[in-house]
Amino acid sequence: MTRAQLLADDPIWLILLKVVFIFLFALLVAMMCVWGERRLIGRMQNRPGPNRVGPFGLLQPIADALKLPFKEEIIPVTADRKVYMLAPVIALFPTFIAFSVIPFGGQVSIFGEQTVLQLVDLPVGVLVVLACSSIGVYGVLLAGWSSGTPYPLLGALRSAAQVISYEIAMGLSIVGVILQSGSLSLGDIAESQHGLWYAVALFPSFLIYAVSMVGETNRAPFDLPEAESELVAGFHTEYSSMKFVIFYIAEYINMIIVSAVGTTLFLGGYMAPWPISLIDGNYFNSGWWPMLWFVVKIAILLFVFIWLRGTLPRYRYDQFMKLGWKVLVPLNLVWIVVLAVWNVRGGLSGGDALVVFGVTLLVIIAAVFMIPDRRSKDTGRVPLSGGDYPVPPLDLQIPSKPKRTRQARSRAGRRQTVAAAAAKEVEDGSV
Repeated sequence: MTRAQLLADDPIWLILLKVVFIFLFALLVAMMCVWGERRLIGRMQNRPGPNRVGPFGLLQPIADALKLPFKEEIIPVTADRKVYMLAPVIALFPTFIAFSVIPFGGQVSIFGEQTVLQLVDLPVGVLVVLACSSIGVYGVLLAGWSSGTPYPLLGALRSAAQVISYEIAMGLSIVGVILQSGSLSLGDIAESQHGLWYAVALFPSFLIYAVSMVGETNRAPFDLPEAESELVAGFHTEYSSMKFVIFYIAEYINMIIVSAVGTTLFLGGYMAPWPISLIDGNYFNSGWWPMLWFVVKIAILLFVFIWLRGTLPRYRYDQFMKLGWKVLVPLNLVWIVVLAVWNVRGGLSGGDALVVFGVTLLVIIAAVFMIPDRRSKDTGRVPLSGGDYPVPPLDLQIPSKPKRTRQARSRAGRRQTVAAAAAKEVEDGSV
């Protein structure tokens, strides 16, 4: 039976069981991701991280989950209360809907019922994921607008501009996968990567998707809507207690979603990785093994998120938008045209894919080492560039002592003369 037929025969109790599993999986992985991020960044910064509550601090997310709902909730007087309370829900629920079309594995038996580790396999599953990520932007935008204060509004506007920009780049990067697999179903795309993963065959698309998913989730170094030094805390500045927790969890669930989609599109989905697939591909790609590979691949991508946050500094906003509109989108369009012509001429073979992979790496290396030196020849310093904004030059020399005018020098001389005369009178005993 096909995947769609197996899912169509699922009884109601099995569908409800899958829904509960998706809900618990998203929450538990988000909690583990919070703990893992604090521990890993702590090690990167030579500090222990959470280590007090439970062994290795494993119970710290549970302690936070119990503490934050009891915090005092403060709502601004100028807030639109209905929209203010609805915004966190709009930001969170689309992330759970996106999980419904993601395949976690192949055919298994659950309590004697043959099924597939997926809630529903839609023929347009890729579009469902993109639509859910687009709806989540409304929650962020409404949160900033309904707060009734300027900084959340500025953060919401920046977030909307950022997410829309990088959704375009992300959507175009998926077009290459669709052209190569010939399907919009995530299950079909995962099964079409039995041989060579699309991360190698379509390396330019994978590279653009990897950059776009970081910008899409507002994560460092692209966490500009939440830049503390500029916008206090971004769109959720006026949120506290449980509503802040919802936004916080929604960010991590979004990270899990884009990692799961990236795994399905480019890393073979639930297929066994290359060294293990050579041992016995049929055994390690059947039963419950595929779910293990899928979770491990998601964990690797989540580690990359954390690694970037602990390593790279924050981008400037104009540089970030320039990267999206002037670099990623044009490169995507050119790559789609090249891939379409390649498919018309007979398709992309394994050897061709390796050639594309090697050429792309050479272009990246050449771009890194051939960036012109922008340092000033006169001062040897990197000039501060503010684009169209006026900025002060860095070659200003501040004198160690301010220059005194002739009048100031004459006044100083008279003060010294008077002081010397007074000191002489004191010595003579006349005073």
